[in-house]
Amino acid sequence: METVTATAKRGTTLTIRGLDVAIIERLKIHARAKGRSLEADLRDLLTYASGQPLVLDPLEEADRIAAMTPRMTVAQMGDGK
Repeated sequence: METVTATAKRGTTLTIRGLDVAIIERLKIHARAKGRSLEADLRDLLTYASGQPLVLDPLEEADRIAAMTPRMTVAQMGDGK
């Protein structure tokens, strides 16, 4: 197990301990494939993830999404031809 430390431009540092070396290597490969540094790629990943809704109950989330789906009757759907 290894430790990853990243320092943001504003001086904030995030340290992740106990991360498997193989995971770190895969993350580095992923970043290099996009022509980016590991730090830049992880910064974007964490920024994206922090903007996603927090899902504590997957079934509740499925119900929320289903509620946004328009309801159609069989007659409205037609016969599929």
